[in-house]
Amino acid sequence: MGFPKVFIRIIGTDECPLYKVGDEFKLSGQSLLSPYGKAACLILVRDITDVLIKYECVEHDSRYVFDCSGCTGIARLEYNKETDALDRKNEEKDRGEVYAIASSLSNYSFFQTFDEEGIRQLISMLKTAQHKAGEIILRKGEPGKNLYIIASGKVEVLAEDGIRIAVLGKGEVFGEMSLLSGDPVNATVKAVTPLTLLYLNGKYFREILNKSSSIQIFITRMLARRIANANVIRSREFASGITGNLSEIPPSEVFQTLHLNQKTGVLILKLPRGLAAATFRGGELIRAKCGEKEDKEAFFAILKAREGRFKFNPELPPEEKRRHPIGNFMKLLMEGTKNAG
Repeated sequence: MGFPKVFIRIIGTDECPLYKVGDEFKLSGQSLLSPYGKAACLILVRDITDVLIKYECVEHDSRYVFDCSGCTGIARLEYNKETDALDRKNEEKDRGEVYAIASSLSNYSFFQTFDEEGIRQLISMLKTAQHKAGEIILRKGEPGKNLYIIASGKVEVLAEDGIRIAVLGKGEVFGEMSLLSGDPVNATVKAVTPLTLLYLNGKYFREILNKSSSIQIFITRMLARRIANANVIRSREFASGITGNLSEIPPSEVFQTLHLNQKTGVLILKLPRGLAAATFRGGELIRAKCGEKEDKEAFFAILKAREGRFKFNPELPPEEKRRHPIGNFMKLLMEGTKNAG
């Protein structure tokens, strides 16, 4: 049985000594053609052959992503069956459009976190979408699937009651929180103007996040800035001892607001399984208790709560004034958010 004609493209690399993102192999008949001007890697040739045999010459799947077995580096590849000339032309046009848009956003902070190789890998994973003014991009309660980057236009972020809590514009990112936590989207995002978006599948976003400390730092700072801006009024209410509902304001947002606004006091939470408490001094978490768990483990347990009520009391018991912080708050929050997912 002969092999169908297949295009095999490099979509990611980690110190691969021969190839870069965008390099393409072509399989025609039983001949494997390497990227122009580059030698064939015998390890990669063997891997491609094994994959084609395993999947019966890709008769059942038109696209498949796999990693090479590696030498001093790793390459990630995808293969596609040959499409007609128009489809190939459209695919090349789409990739060119993504590259042009990404280039126009190169001065924005999200893209500046990547080096040249990282940008090439990112562009290979991005897709574009167009939306009319008034269209809903994300709806509260739906599962999060993609990370979105605004190429042009504006969106508004709406609370459950339809009140606008933020407006995002060119170069800004949204959709990241549900991808990080695994929870449904916690706010509706709507196009204010005609909108062009770049979007990245959640699976690829998590892969990039796990590999890149600079992206982790960027996401942490972005979340901190966004929550601080969105919750100025909310933080003032906390200082007055107001209560809230965790189904409307998740624990992660409550904790971050107290941290960013350097609050001192005790957060009391009434959860379905019982009472919990978190003590802050100058925005630093110095004590936590949830059932039998204390401090770090209690903090992680509280982050998992989806129901319950809370109240912040802006007073610190005398015995707590000299207690040391449990640890670096943002690191604890990132770790706890992953565990909560």
